[in-house]
Amino acid sequence: MSHPSPGVSIRPLALADVADMLRIEAEAYPPSLREGEAMFASRLRLAASYCLAATRDGQLIAYLIAHGWPARAPPALGSVLSDGPSEVLYIQDLAVSPAGRGLKIGEALVAHAFERAADDGLPAAELIAVEGAGRYWRSLGFREAPVSRALAGKVASYGPEARWMSRKIG
Repeated sequence: MSHPSPGVSIRPLALADVADMLRIEAEAYPPSLREGEAMFASRLRLAASYCLAATRDGQLIAYLIAHGWPARAPPALGSVLSDGPSEVLYIQDLAVSPAGRGLKIGEALVAHAFERAADDGLPAAELIAVEGAGRYWRSLGFREAPVSRALAGKVASYGPEARWMSRKIG
């Protein structure tokens, strides 16, 4: 498992973190990709939540929104979710504040989520890479995968550079 830099701690995200998550989201994404408070809160309430926080000196510097979800069925951008079947680990969002960049925090958050998901029997992870992030996700073992027409439409709603990616866990 990847470990974050010294002084950085990883823990489950909590509803009390949402204001800081919104700040980091605004630093990381253009307005068209910001999903907002209701999306964050719904993901934290899911039974199969793998949402994690990275903190330094008690301050949130990065977050991972990930949860169990049906395979090849990503939620719509900004949607509010309720519990459903968990076939894969769906990575909704990974954002690192400027104060946390260059510390391999994203890699550590993903590794922690993979460990927990593997313990729960989830065989694979899926995501939509946005804003040219495909290169980053490829460095973590994700690969672009073929998509159906319906899935292609959902992926396109995340922007022209969006890519559907997946990888096995373990």
